[in-house]
Amino acid sequence: MRLTPSGGADRIDGWVCDADGKFYLKARVRAAPEDGKANAALEALIAKALGFAKGRVSVARGVSARMKVLEIEGAGEAEVAAFVARFGEA
Repeated sequence: MRLTPSGGADRIDGWVCDADGKFYLKARVRAAPEDGKANAALEALIAKALGFAKGRVSVARGVSARMKVLEIEGAGEAEVAAFVARFGEA
């Protein structure tokens, strides 16, 4: 997932393909990238989109980078597939 902090809105923009042909979700949050505020806003955004509690989503890798790897506690295959399907095919 690629995060744009101070992005003017909290939203998931959809799938993007990079120069290497890898797909990732692009998201933006209003929070500034200071003191973990943007990461916390991303976790809350993804949790809300999944219908999960905020505490079930965390940034596993990329805490200080734009590219993030998220860990979603207790997410089943069906929940992840439904989430991915909402943003089109990757």
